[in-house]
Amino acid sequence: MSAGETGSGGRMLQRLLRRFAPAPAAPADSVAAALAIRSASRPRLGRSLSVLCLDAGSCRGCALEAAALPGAAYDAERHGLRFVDDPRAADVLLVSGPVSRNMAEALRRARAAMPEPAWVVAAGDCAGDGGCFRAADAVEGGVAAVLAVDLVIPGCPPTPEQLLDGLLALLAAEANR
Repeated sequence: MSAGETGSGGRMLQRLLRRFAPAPAAPADSVAAALAIRSASRPRLGRSLSVLCLDAGSCRGCALEAAALPGAAYDAERHGLRFVDDPRAADVLLVSGPVSRNMAEALRRARAAMPEPAWVVAAGDCAGDGGCFRAADAVEGGVAAVLAVDLVIPGCPPTPEQLLDGLLALLAAEANR
């Protein structure tokens, strides 16, 4: 094969990928409207966010839905969302479940270890307000009872699409500032 044939095949592959690859979905207006960015002095992060997922005491439903995001079906990394295991490398703390009393301090420490600018996202009804566990003795409540929350993604559990829409809305809101 000559170099011209290789280039032609590459161009055809690029045209096919553009035609059949799904386009990134625009964030829902309701999710974008729910954003509350606290600081006006936060610098732009470019087009990517590093996300740390923490389970604060849930039934694991929301955490399992969030675990689907880096997989092949949703491929969150192509949208600029990278999942990390270290709070010192994270821009977003994605918390699932109601905050149990023994996880409250761990959440505070994880948030304190994150570099600024950083956001806290409550994923699911339980993380939003405690959900069906709010009256339990071992539960502090929703994430807002422990940390300032920037975005709440409702649902029991929220679908991976809802989680992706919320995180993309957070990324778009920061990029448009």
